[in-house]
Order: sequence, then structure tokens, then C-alpha cells
Amino acid sequence: MKDKLNISSAVEGLYDIFPFPPDPLVDEPPPGYNWRWSWPVAYSFCTGQTPKQQDIRILDAGCGTGSSTDYLVHLNPEASVVAIDLSSGALEVAKERCQRSGASRVEFHHLSIYDVCNLEGEFDFINSVGVLHHLPDPIKGIQNLALKLAPGGIMHIFVYAELGRWEIRLMQQAIAMLQGNKRGNYKDGVKIGRQLFASLPENNRLVKYEQERWAFENKRDECFADMYVHPQEIDYNIDTLFELIEASGLEFLGFSNWEYWDIKRLLGKSPELIDRTIDLNDQERYRLIELLDPQISHYEFFLGRPPLDRVDWSDDQVLSTAISQLSPCIQGWPSENIFDGDYKLVNLSREEYEFLQACDEGTKTVGEILTNLPIGLETVRSLQSRLLILLNPS
Repeated sequence: MKDKLNISSAVEGLYDIFPFPPDPLVDEPPPGYNWRWSWPVAYSFCTGQTPKQQDIRILDAGCGTGSSTDYLVHLNPEASVVAIDLSSGALEVAKERCQRSGASRVEFHHLSIYDVCNLEGEFDFINSVGVLHHLPDPIKGIQNLALKLAPGGIMHIFVYAELGRWEIRLMQQAIAMLQGNKRGNYKDGVKIGRQLFASLPENNRLVKYEQERWAFENKRDECFADMYVHPQEIDYNIDTLFELIEASGLEFLGFSNWEYWDIKRLLGKSPELIDRTIDLNDQERYRLIELLDPQISHYEFFLGRPPLDRVDWSDDQVLSTAISQLSPCIQGWPSENIFDGDYKLVNLSREEYEFLQACDEGTKTVGEILTNLPIGLETVRSLQSRLLILLNPS
């Protein structure tokens, strides 16, 4: 227990000195979208259909300086939001951020995830990004969050992956060794880390990795400190990740970056190798993918508490009678060139654009829309799988 308290105190101390994330404060709503923080889009991803209610309760568990909280409030205008964090310094920034952006439907609590039971009631949607891997006991943390998730609710989790952070771990250990008895002095750790990167040869593996992947964001000391001098970090692989998920008692609903987890992305040129993966279960297939492409630095996924009503749109009749509506997480509409919920550019065909135009009202069935368009149901399924439209049984 004492070790947990010491670690929690050290983590709190880091974020009091270097509040994270260091996103700028602005006097307007945050720019763009992140579909993982939009209740209707996230729920549609998890179940195939839009949720029945919008006036839900959301918990931002480990809100830091409030960037996620700000989005959660603005992307879910009928929801009430509760945000908690271990760092009082980060919370002060979060409060100012939301006050300045007009995100008024939120209450903040200086609270550890270990004490989340002190909050009243349950939540329909829980967001916990970049938190569990900094706890001394992540299993206890995810179990505490699971107890606050309402039946039929979903949880969005983000934790570190060990393969894509191998070089980061080496630099963390090097900085710690050079700090000696100054470990815990985070400003000193940042100073040593920057000196190391400046002194190592340009072709050094750690230097090259930093320059290729992280150097732009690590110009800010807050980001550099979070990455290289954090006092507590647990990195996962697929096997240990699913041990964490199993301990939660919740149902795994899928990785939000689903394209990465498609084995055909890696082995599509070899039908023979694809055939050899058929007998693998999902977890084995995921492990194979990260072994063959070990660049992944984190896992981002959804969990849910049953009962969760799912809709299978593979049945043509069911899909034809579905009500189709435009996703709220696209940017640049109306245009044939839009950005999706991941800020990726999507070039729509003329027929896809016309279908989305017909979805704007949110009252027509897929069948009604297709009577005037020369496209089939597979195009509709593609739009739905890319989260450009949301579907609901009529």
C-alpha cells in the first residue's frame, strides 16, 4: 500500500510540474473532431447502431489538462460530464480550458482512479486515455472503472504498447542511471535527456527514432517529461493486454484503429500465408500482426458492459430498411473531399457524395435513398464501416 501511495505521489508531482497535455488554451470550442469521444459515433462503432438516448453521463477518468474533457463536452451537447485527475495542477488548467471554451456541463474532482467509487452513480460512457499504464496497479484501476460503468455502457481505453516504445524505454533507463540520487527531479531529468539526444551520433538508433516519430511534439518539455522521465510506466503486448481486459470483467468490443489489425494489410500478397492464419483465434492473430509490424506504440480500444444490442448489417433486407444519417464527426462537409473522424482526407465518389447528401435529413431509409442512385448496398456498408454514416433500424 505504501509503495502505491509513493508512486501515486510521484506521478502527481510530475504532472503538477509539467501539466499534460500542453495543448493551448483558446476562447472557443476545440478544433475538429475525434470520433472516439463522440457518444453516437463511438456507440455505433461498438454496436452497429446509434444509441437510443443522448442525455447520458460521461466520466473522463484521468483528464489531465482537460483536452479530452473539452471534446467530450462539445461533442456530446446533451450529456453531463464528470472529470477526475490525480494532479491538482493539471486540474486547474483543465478548469480554465473548459471555462474559456464554453464547456460548462462538466464538474471536476481531484480524485484518483483508485477512489472513483466515491463518485455518485454510474456512467454510460467512460473515457480513460493514457492513465492505466501509469498506475502501480492497473488491474485494480480498470476494475474500479468497470464498477462505475452502467449496463449497456461503453468504455474507451488507451494504454502503451511495448514493441513500439522499446527505444523510449532504453532512453528512460539511461536518463535514470545518469540522474542517480536526483531521480524524481523531473526538470533535471528533462535536462539530461535533451543533453543525451544532442550528444549522441546522428545515426544512433535512439536519436533516429526520436527524430522520426516524436521530436516535433517533444519540443515541449511537458511532452518530453511525460515520455522520458515518468516515474511509473507499464507497457503491454497483446497477451498482457488481454489479461488486463479479462480482469476488467467487461467485453472487448474492438480496437478503434481497426485498419492496423487487418492481417491482409501485411500478408495480402500471399494467399497461402493468409490461409495459415485462418485457424488462429483473434488474440493470436493480433499478436501475429504486432510481431510482424512492431511499430505500434499504444492500444486504443473499447470495452462494454452487457447487455449491448448489436445490429448485423450483412442482411440486405435489414440494411435496406435502416435509417441512415450523416456522422457528426466529419469535417469540410458538404464537399466531395472531406476529413473523417481521424482527420484523414476522404475523396468521395460522386455517388457517395450524393448518398451522404440524402442522409443529411436523417429520416430516409437506405432503400429509399438508393432508388435514385446507381450504387449498391456494398457501398453503403463501406460508408458505415468508415464511420461516415450512422445507421439505425427503422
